[in-house]
Order: sequence, then structure tokens, then C-alpha cells
Amino acid sequence: MKNIIEVKNLVKNYGNFEAVKGISFEVKEGEIFGLLGPNGAGKSTTLEIIETLRTKTSGEVLVDGFSVDTQADEIKKIIGVQLQASGYYPGLKLTELIHLFAGLYNRNVNAMDLLKMVNLEDKAKAKYKELSGGQKQRFSVATTLINDPKIVFLDEPTTGLDPQARRNLWELVRGIQQRGATVIITTHYMDEAEYLCDRVAIVDSGKIVALDTPGSLIDNLLATGFERPKQMKQANLEDVFISLTGHALRGE
Repeated sequence: MKNIIEVKNLVKNYGNFEAVKGISFEVKEGEIFGLLGPNGAGKSTTLEIIETLRTKTSGEVLVDGFSVDTQADEIKKIIGVQLQASGYYPGLKLTELIHLFAGLYNRNVNAMDLLKMVNLEDKAKAKYKELSGGQKQRFSVATTLINDPKIVFLDEPTTGLDPQARRNLWELVRGIQQRGATVIITTHYMDEAEYLCDRVAIVDSGKIVALDTPGSLIDNLLATGFERPKQMKQANLEDVFISLTGHALRGE
């Protein structure tokens, strides 16, 4: 697989503060790649530079062969970036919002087909403000797909959702990958990263401290003699919750 994103010695300074300290990594075409780390680690800054939303101090960033320095317009044509909830007009219907965003991309899209992909076709005539938290998150993912992007960026897409809505969104992300897109995701939920990501980079204080598959990172930790203080069972409380409340989409 070819590298669709290449980051080399990326540095971002804010005055005397070095937010990103010379990090390098590649994202392979078609994978789900996780960027993990505590708040303030430099994750969002790194993503915003790749998305051409923020300038870098030094280093090189290529997106599908295009440079963020000189070919930002070309990059914008092939990426989809998840907006936060504040990015939508609350009084517009979902179909109206999709057509609004499609106009910004100068594209004609079938709004119902897009809503069906995220299991919101029954909410087509609902206003954005009438949606639940899970529905709003699924709609925000739908808007990233309007321009049929090669790369989709999802920034903490399941924060604040209940376990059922989280799992529903996981399957949606898997579906985006199966359609051929590369997905870059940030999350504070390690179970989410372990389930979804082909590889993860763990960022701390502006540096990458580990980069590998979730399985290999876990194996490497176990090889050091690490043991959990409490023996984990084969299921957890979240599994119990989902088993008791059902697996079907119920409008979360």
C-alpha cells in the first residue's frame, strides 16, 4: 500500500511554546489510523496542519502527493473534515444542510442516499436541532462524505455518546473504510482505537512516543512483564449494557 499522508519533521511553534516537536509518520492508503494522546499533546494541531487549516513552522507534509505549502486547494478537494456541532444551522432540515454543503463543493449529491449511509433517512425532514447526540454525530460524519473524499478526518467522533450510539458510529467508520477511503481518527477512548484502528500513533508533549498496530503495542507491553492489577473478564460492563439494550439502531 502506498503512503497517502507523509509527515516529516513537523514543527509548530506558538511564540516560545513548541506544540509539535519534529514528528514524522506516514498513513497508508485505505487504513484507519489513530492519533492518540492526552489533551495538549499536539494531536489537533497536527491534524489541522494536514487539513491545511493551520500553517506549520517547519517540516514537510504531503497529502496524496500534494504539499500543504503550495497545493492546499488540491488537498481540500480530496479530504473530508468532520465539523463540530456549532458548524450547522440548527433550524435547517438535514436535506437542506446537505444541499448547502454540496453547493460549497460545487457538487450535486443525492441527499437521501447520503442519509441512508448513516441510517438517518427517516430524519431527512427533521431540523438539525431536533436530533439526538448520536444522530448529530452520524450527520456530521455524513457531511464529511459529500465530496466523496479519499481521506476522512474524524476528531473525537464519539465523545459524549452512550455505549450503543458509540458502537453504531464504530460500524459507520468501518463502512467508510470499506468504501475505499482512508480514515484519520482522534479519540480518548482506547477501546475505540483498539477496535477501529489498523495502526495508532501515541503523541505526548508534541512528540510521537509509539507507533504500531494496537496488537503489537499491547504485546510489547506484556513482554515487559506488565500485569493488570485486576484480572479482566471476557466481557465488560459495556458489553452487558449493549446486550441488554439491543444492537439495532434505535435513533440514538
